Amino acid sequence: MALLPVFALGGPLSAALAADAPSSTGVTATSSDTFLSSLGVNTHIDQGYNPYAYVEPLRYLGVRNIRDSHRHLTGHLMLHAQTGVMVDLLGIDVSELTAAARILARAGALLAIEGPNEPNNFPITYKGRQGGGTSLKWLPAWTPDWLVDLLPSGVSWLPVAELQRDLYSAVKNDPELSRYPVFHVSEGGAETDNVGLQFLTIPAGAETLLAEGTGFADYANAHNYVSGVRAGYVDNQAWQAADPVLDGRWDGLYGEYGRTWKRHFPGYSNAQLLTLPRVTTETGWDAASPEEERTQGIVLVNTYLAQFKRGWRYTFIYQLGEGEGGGGNQGLFHPDWTPKLAATYIHNLTSILADNAPVERPRQLNYTIANAPPTVHDLLLQKSNGTFELIVWGEQVSGHSAITVDLGEPRPKVRIYDVTAGTTPIQVLTAVNSVPLTLSDHALVLEIE
Repeated sequence: MALLPVFALGGPLSAALAADAPSSTGVTATSSDTFLSSLGVNTHIDQGYNPYAYVEPLRYLGVRNIRDSHRHLTGHLMLHAQTGVMVDLLGIDVSELTAAARILARAGALLAIEGPNEPNNFPITYKGRQGGGTSLKWLPAWTPDWLVDLLPSGVSWLPVAELQRDLYSAVKNDPELSRYPVFHVSEGGAETDNVGLQFLTIPAGAETLLAEGTGFADYANAHNYVSGVRAGYVDNQAWQAADPVLDGRWDGLYGEYGRTWKRHFPGYSNAQLLTLPRVTTETGWDAASPEEERTQGIVLVNTYLAQFKRGWRYTFIYQLGEGEGGGGNQGLFHPDWTPKLAATYIHNLTSILADNAPVERPRQLNYTIANAPPTVHDLLLQKSNGTFELIVWGEQVSGHSAITVDLGEPRPKVRIYDVTAGTTPIQVLTAVNSVPLTLSDHALVLEIE
C-alpha cells in the first residue's frame, strides 16, 4: 500500500471531511481504498505474544494497520509480508525507535512513528529525569506554574515534552523517515504543568514552558474509547465519541487539545479542532459474555465509520486478541482465535468494500435521505471500478427508524448488504431511484451501479 502524504490541513483528512459536502450536483465520494486504509488494531508482539498467531486473524479482519512497540521487529516484518499490514511504531527511546523505524521503512512496512503511550499511566524517564504520572491530581487547576516547578522531581511533564520534541526533530531530519507522519503523545491532556503538549506546534502567545515554534507531531493522538469514561450504552455512542469538540463522557479530542482534562490548559479553539489532523490509537468495547458480543460488534463497526466520517485519519481498535496486554474482554477474537461477532462484522464490512486501488478523482452521487433522525448517519465511498458504496448506519439503542434514500435518478441496480448478516446482498433492486430502509443500531451498505 502506498504511503499517504501528510498535510497540515489537507490530503486524506480534508477528503474525509469533505466527503459529505453537498454541491450543486451531489455529494462527493471518498475512495473506498482510503477508508480501508484508515482501519487498524492493536497487537502485542512487543510483549512477547506470538505474531504467527496473528496472521489468520488479520487476514480475516481485513484491517490494514497494526500498532505495536518497536522491539521484536522480525514479527512486524513477518506480518507485513504475510498480510500486508502497515505498522504504527511506538516507543520511548528516540534512537532505538528511529533505528527500528528505518528497518520497517526499508521493507515498506512503516505507517507512522508514535511517541510515549499514556505517560499519565506509564511515566517515562528521559535523560535521567522522570516525567509523566498523575502525582499532581491533588492540585487545583489554578496552581501557578512556578509552584509546580518547585515540587519534587518526577511530577513534571517536561521530560515527556522534550522526548516528543526530540523524536519529532529526529524523524523530520532523517532522510529515510522525514516523509512519515509522527503521532503525538497519547493522553497529553493529563499534563500537570503547561509544557505545550496540547499543540502539534506551539503557537505564539501560548505561554508554555517550551518555546513557541516547538514541533511535536503531525497528528493529534487521542484514546477516545467509544465505551466512554462512565458505564452505559446510549444513542449515538460512536458518533459522540468521534466528535472533535464534545466535552462529554468520552475522552475525546477536546479534552486533550482544546482544554486539557487534568489542569485545563488552553489549546486549540473549537474551529481549529474541527480541522486538526488527528488519529485514534486506542478505542474499544468490552464483551465478557456471548450476549454482549453483538453490541461490541455493532458499536465497533459504527466506530470505524463515525471516526472516518468525522475526520479521524486512522483508528486503531484495542485489541486483536482476548486477554493480551491487560485488555480485559476487548479482544476481537477469543483466546483460541475464533472470531467474536465484532471480528465477523468487521470482516463483513471490509469484504463488501474491498478495493486495493485508490480513486484519484471520486465522483459525486446526487442522493438525499428523507426522514432521517439524529441517530442516522451516512458515508459515501467509491471503488476503483466506479461503483458507489453508500453506507447508512443507525446508532439507535432501541427501536427502529424508517428512512428513504433518494438516489436522484433511476439506477440500474442497487444491492443492499447488512454487515451483521454476511457478505452477500440481503436484497437486490433494479431500476430504482429511491430505496426505503429500516434502521436500528447498525450499518447497511447500498452498492449502487
